[in-house]
Amino acid sequence: QVQLVESGGGLVQPGGSLRLSCAASGIIFNGYVMGWYRQAPGKQRELVAAITRGGTTNYADNVKGRFTISKDYAKNTEYLQMNSLKPEDTAVYYCNARPMGKTVAYAYWGQGTQVTVSS
Repeated sequence: QVQLVESGGGLVQPGGSLRLSCAASGIIFNGYVMGWYRQAPGKQRELVAAITRGGTTNYADNVKGRFTISKDYAKNTEYLQMNSLKPEDTAVYYCNARPMGKTVAYAYWGQGTQVTVSS
């Protein structure tokens, strides 16, 4: 059974930092594109960042230079380091594991972790 468990969300002031973690079980990282999505109230879920088996990364334009996605094979865990946070980054953040060669419709999802950026 596949499980993705996020942690690390919370309340942070503008300009602050958070690091999200996603611990995966039941999958082998090598077979998946790992990613982070977010959904703000009243908005569609959007891709924030993704990382392939080979380490190639992809970021949404509005987080480039501020967010960094990474993964630790030994721990089967992926991370999202978020710096210079802005109020518009407030959302529920979801960990995502998409099988290589498949669309997001085949992806596994975590339960989400709330990130709130506010003074």
